[in-house]
Amino acid sequence: MAATLLTLQPRPVDPSVDHGIQAIVAGAAPGETCNTDLAAGPWEFDARPGYGPGSSMGDVIPTGAPRQGELPAEYREASEEELDRRIRAAKQTLGDRVVVMGHHYQREEIIVHADHTGDSFQLAGFAQQHPDAEAIVFCGVHFMAETADLLSRPDQAVILPNLAAGCSMADMASIDEVEECWEQLAEIYGDMDEADADGLVPVIPVTYMNSSAAIKGFVGRHGGIVCTSSNARTVLEWAFARGRRVLFFPDQHLGRNTAKAMGVPLAQMPMWNPRKPLGGSDEATLDDARVILWHGFCSVHRRFTTAQIDKARADHPGVRVIVHPECPMDVVDAADEAGSTDYIRTAIAATTEPTVFAVGTEVNLVQRLAAQHPQHEIFCLDPVVCPCSTMYRIHPGYLAWVLEGLVAGTVLNRVTVPADVADPARVALERMLAARP
Repeated sequence: MAATLLTLQPRPVDPSVDHGIQAIVAGAAPGETCNTDLAAGPWEFDARPGYGPGSSMGDVIPTGAPRQGELPAEYREASEEELDRRIRAAKQTLGDRVVVMGHHYQREEIIVHADHTGDSFQLAGFAQQHPDAEAIVFCGVHFMAETADLLSRPDQAVILPNLAAGCSMADMASIDEVEECWEQLAEIYGDMDEADADGLVPVIPVTYMNSSAAIKGFVGRHGGIVCTSSNARTVLEWAFARGRRVLFFPDQHLGRNTAKAMGVPLAQMPMWNPRKPLGGSDEATLDDARVILWHGFCSVHRRFTTAQIDKARADHPGVRVIVHPECPMDVVDAADEAGSTDYIRTAIAATTEPTVFAVGTEVNLVQRLAAQHPQHEIFCLDPVVCPCSTMYRIHPGYLAWVLEGLVAGTVLNRVTVPADVADPARVALERMLAARP
């Protein structure tokens, strides 16, 4: 549906989701948040197993997931203004010795200190552009810090300010489950390394960036590749040129939406549930498959619904609806456009006439876009304020702590990937970086 051009008066928008949540919980502003505990400091939950306030009750964190130790009181008790001052002072002291990466879904109070902002694909590239930095402070989640460690020099320290910042989607595909799946598929397809008369192997594994280093290593060992939402179509084209089928994990929605847009019938995209024999399918279906989808998803993007889109259209005739491809297929089909976080940012920035945008992605990015483009009216499709629970665990208190640690000569929260995993994982990542849309 074409957007209707509107005359909108620019209005100031506070880009801070945290300020909004604090106001809602205090009763000083209207609205609803998915969990009032989001108003508390993340350190209140560091000792507890789980993904933190706002996460789905169905997201069960694996045993042995990284935990964050106690944050010193001086950082827990400091005001927003003091933390901002201390972070800026530490960065000035460290200079080029440190580079701070900030994912688009980080809270605004972190993004203002980032030397680079971007999605996972962009930040993976930025990590390679600072070979002289002693440390890369990665404000994102655990798998992103692992990726930065894979792509940086061995002597560079990659730091995750809060080790409890994991990813429930990444945890939905464990290395044991993926290896078991591969063994079951080999019983159907035969030698997974043997090409047919057309030069195609039975299956090419493709993992979304939102996966552990162990999964990336598996993919690298088996002739596969990593993808992001920015280059998923390019990666699938790469995989189909080498294999009869693709095993795509862990996000079913990105895999389904991308393959469907490429003309793959839904009947040839069976789901693999690791808790069921043959993933809950049968040999005939798997033999006919083009894309085998893993039973995983993003809890943030699963919140978006077609009912929200219907309401946005009813309330704002001519609204332009853009959603992320991690959203369910019916939501992507009902939207005007779907694309990566960078696609969403670029589409809004390129729109010259005042327009109403309803955006289906993480609320920190949506609110930041609204502040950056006051000529437009930009709002999140989900009226309930519910940021990514794990991204939200990177608080300025943790950033100040790790930066001041570096000033004092101490490396805190270093993330490293073992060499036996790192070598094949780098192969898969290098293929990803070469697969530019």
